[in-house]
Amino acid sequence: MNGNNQYLIPANTKKGGLILNIFMPIDLWIFGIGVGSTLLILILMSTLNHLDNLTSIVALVPGLVAVVLVFPFPNYHNIRTAIGEVIAFYTNRQRYVWRGWCSSYELKDK
Repeated sequence: MNGNNQYLIPANTKKGGLILNIFMPIDLWIFGIGVGSTLLILILMSTLNHLDNLTSIVALVPGLVAVVLVFPFPNYHNIRTAIGEVIAFYTNRQRYVWRGWCSSYELKDK
């Protein structure tokens, strides 16, 4: 509690709302649908006797895409969030000003 009788919220409180401190509910839906569709395709292809190397690789694509999308990524929640940020950066008409630590350095003559 600070001096004005107001409570401060810690920066890491959002982690408590995540499932296993990693996944949002939409992440689990994406993962479940991707892996489930892969299993369904593999079962259908094996019962139809069409399971060769190329077909099995194509059948694995939905599961692999789902795993890649929900994979944790540094400085972002996961790959899906990072892709969304990149798309927002290139599609928004907002002006992004970079104020990095390098801009404060000047060349010094020796």
